[in-house]
Amino acid sequence: MIYAYIRVSTDKQTVVNQRYEILKYAAGKKIHVEQWIEETVSGSKRSEDRKLGTVLTGLKKNDILIVSELSRLGRNLMEVMSILHICMQKESKVFALKEGYELGNNISSKVLAFAFSLSAEIERSLISQRTKEAMARMKSEGLPVGRPAGALSKQTKLTGKDDTIRELLSKKVAVSTIGRILGVNRLTVENYIKSRKLREA
Repeated sequence: MIYAYIRVSTDKQTVVNQRYEILKYAAGKKIHVEQWIEETVSGSKRSEDRKLGTVLTGLKKNDILIVSELSRLGRNLMEVMSILHICMQKESKVFALKEGYELGNNISSKVLAFAFSLSAEIERSLISQRTKEAMARMKSEGLPVGRPAGALSKQTKLTGKDDTIRELLSKKVAVSTIGRILGVNRLTVENYIKSRKLREA
């Protein structure tokens, strides 16, 4: 399957230029785009919360994903690298026209795959370090950390942890990481933050 992914950030932007570039490329390579995916959404939104996430989930070996440029996949480097890593793990290919990248089963892609893996490991280490530092400071300030022993089942797992959550949010700790610290699912944390209005406007 050959996919073409087009993304614009606002309704005022147009998909025409991206579609034209992809069609021109496909014609030159004598390939046919079988499925077009277009959406108007910020690149800062997680891939799994975009139509792109569905495409990535369904990718199979030797499938091709074409984009006009890598920035269409995501706004920041780590997001783009993560998406490319997923594609290579699935042994599918990514063609980024502006950059001239054709990522697939070749030595260049394997070098990039190693770089992606290393970057992800570094990021995990940094997150772990930030989390430990935040927890150490919270303990030194007498703030509760983790789930209280003997918590009543009729209470939510986050009851009484408002100060802890506020502190972690102020330290820019990700919601998913807060969930791991407090022993709950990320969605549980997000819903609790919303219901208690813990996140600063």
